[in-house]
Amino acid sequence: MENLDALLNKIRSEGVDAAKAEATDIVAKAKAEAADIVAKAKAEAADTVAKAKTEAERAAQGAEATIRQAARDVLLKLGQDVTALLERTLGGAVDEALKPGPLVERLIAEAVETYFKDGVGEVTVGPELAVALKATLAIKGDATVVTDPQMGTGFRIRLAGGRVEHDFSGEAVTAALAGLLRPQLAELLK
Repeated sequence: MENLDALLNKIRSEGVDAAKAEATDIVAKAKAEAADIVAKAKAEAADTVAKAKTEAERAAQGAEATIRQAARDVLLKLGQDVTALLERTLGGAVDEALKPGPLVERLIAEAVETYFKDGVGEVTVGPELAVALKATLAIKGDATVVTDPQMGTGFRIRLAGGRVEHDFSGEAVTAALAGLLRPQLAELLK
């Protein structure tokens, strides 16, 4: 019986030892799998964070580019508005200086003397100036006065059968002066 008890104890002991070894192996495998799962989760979390940072940087760069473009657009619009204001102001001053009167009549007479020395030509003016100018230029047989109802202030001189034209209209003088002032204005706006 003692042998039987010893044998049973031995069987129990080996079974328990085998069960303990198997349990230890199972626990070790479970710990390894858990560590692997944690490592994968950390890697995925790091990847997600990296992607989020990249996307945030891209969004910030896009916003910055949009803001810069908006700033350029505002400066361009401001430049256009200031240029338009300059041209309107300049146009008003030029029209005032070139409105019908003794000064403009004298300018036209001098232009006719200068330009028409060697040939016949015509002077185009607005209706207000046409009557006074016809009388002034009647002495100069080479000049024909043409009335243009669309003409504002100033005058145009044509010679060589209409092939050569010099435009001293308010619009042309304003455009020429504005062309000279635009580069300086653009420099100021920078």
